[in-house]
Amino acid sequence: MASIFNTLNIGYTGLAAAQLGVSTTSHNIANAESEGYSRQRVVTAAAMPIFSAPGNVGNGTQIMDIARVFDNFVYDRYTGISSDKEYSDFTKGTLETLSTYFPEINDVGIKSDLKEYYNMWQTFADNPDNDAIKLALAKQAEILTSSVASLQSKITTLQSSLNEQIKVGIAEVNSLAQELATVNKTIEVAEAGGAYAANDLRDKRNSIELSLSKLIGAESYIGMIQSNTGVSSSSNEGFGSYTLSINGFNIVDGGSYHPIHISSSNNSNGYYELSYERQDGVLISMDEVISGGRVGAILDLRGDKMGTDSSGVPTNGALQKVIDQMDAFATTLIESTNNLYASGATSRMESNTVNITGAQSLVHSPLNIKEGSFDIVIYDIDGNETARRTININLTTSMTGVAGSNSIQGQIIAQGDDNSDGNANNDVDDFIQFNWATYASGENAVEIIMDSVSAAKGYKFAIEDKLQGDKYDSGSNFAGALGLSRFFDGNSAGSMQLNYQLKENPTKISAGKAPITGDNRLSMNMIQQQFEVYKFKVGTILYESTVYGMFDVVATEVGVRTNEAILNNQTITALFNATEQEYASVSKVSIDEELTNLIKYQTSYGAASKVITTVDQMMQTLLGIKQ
Repeated sequence: MASIFNTLNIGYTGLAAAQLGVSTTSHNIANAESEGYSRQRVVTAAAMPIFSAPGNVGNGTQIMDIARVFDNFVYDRYTGISSDKEYSDFTKGTLETLSTYFPEINDVGIKSDLKEYYNMWQTFADNPDNDAIKLALAKQAEILTSSVASLQSKITTLQSSLNEQIKVGIAEVNSLAQELATVNKTIEVAEAGGAYAANDLRDKRNSIELSLSKLIGAESYIGMIQSNTGVSSSSNEGFGSYTLSINGFNIVDGGSYHPIHISSSNNSNGYYELSYERQDGVLISMDEVISGGRVGAILDLRGDKMGTDSSGVPTNGALQKVIDQMDAFATTLIESTNNLYASGATSRMESNTVNITGAQSLVHSPLNIKEGSFDIVIYDIDGNETARRTININLTTSMTGVAGSNSIQGQIIAQGDDNSDGNANNDVDDFIQFNWATYASGENAVEIIMDSVSAAKGYKFAIEDKLQGDKYDSGSNFAGALGLSRFFDGNSAGSMQLNYQLKENPTKISAGKAPITGDNRLSMNMIQQQFEVYKFKVGTILYESTVYGMFDVVATEVGVRTNEAILNNQTITALFNATEQEYASVSKVSIDEELTNLIKYQTSYGAASKVITTVDQMMQTLLGIKQ
């Protein structure tokens, strides 16, 4: 049966509910700028009524829960788009940095240096015996090679920087994953019995999840989603089993975590490789499965697949592709130039060191030697051609062998009548010595030199590639691939430079094929080189272009990829802003709304106080009647 004391209890419950509302609202206001905080609401309901003859009499209010306003589905979309945004932002920033290394649009850079280099060959062809022009040509060649090497160095430095950022990123991922597992344990203890949700701890967990999503594209999975329409029509919360995974690799299972292993011990260049340790201790590579967040962007830019050879460099990646393209550009320029330069008469040619055996097929070796042939030409002191012998290269031709064999050595030392004059003492084999050297490192080199007696008489020799068509690229590339009589040293963009002997004494640069003044045939061929179409192989892709055209391919692809990243970033940013706004409308604190609630609870508290005051006055009246 209802009584005056029941009314007093109703006032008390109203006071308690209003006071809790003020405290919760104050907590929301205090954390309005706290990252990851979700606003909270006091959930109340009418208390169990008192059953009496006239009918059920109200018994005040009871506090059901303090729940956070949270939509798990919106949050999942928000973490997903945050991962995409971080990936896109990092990719865009890195590619914009890369594009600054190619200032070709302003008519400066490698392409401009290349034009000046060929212009100097033109000047040299006009004045083939001018030592001052030789010095200028050498200087322009050094400028060109320095620009190519500098550009490649900038790109590889950027790639190395990304590699170091992987280490930092994975360390942060492992630290956050461990913290997340600890938070999960704390939530499990706090929510034991299922009476209440640990709101602030769940906010902390969501904040860590968001960080991991931005870092590495991690996704969380919760056993069951429960709706909480008492707070908001869109509010729902996840309960039950918990995992956080990266494309199927669980790095957090409830209260335990599995760190990502990172190591560079198996890579000669120090590139880090990521792996996941199974329960049986076996490490599974993770590089290719990480595709989201900042780490995913770094791997896609640096390259996430390492080659099976000993090079220690990635076989993919946006930066690695540019590096490979630059190497193809430089290597072809080096080999084609050296192949032409070998046609200038000299008394000695020594190759680069090569990783082939003497008996190995040249065409099937790592060297860029093709089926075809080349001529060894002997010149006397007056520049007259004394002897010429064609050396053939087919699929089985090797470097060393006995006289008459299908080898370079065998064809050079074989006796023959190169001049068809019946004289066996004035042929190529009478002038040339072939030496095959093996070094302690296991590498080999070939040396072709003029016989000392003949050299003393002024004889010199040259190697002329025999073209199978009207293009320079249709020859065997024997001298260019080996680096015989080099104009350029090096075998890549990073190592390209003017031959050290020519750098020390530029007056040794040859303009002609024969060892006589006035010959400019070699320099004329160098001028023509810039218009020739060559094959540039980059991985499995083959580009057929001029030297200028190949560099245009590199610069254009960088520009296109950068522009694509910028446009993609604009789209993702728009989606991110819309999703973030949706998430904020559900969970973020609105100061205006909280101030309104504060006034509401304050008014409610005053009204409940009035109820208690009224009951007090009624009790005073009753006591006064008794007296």
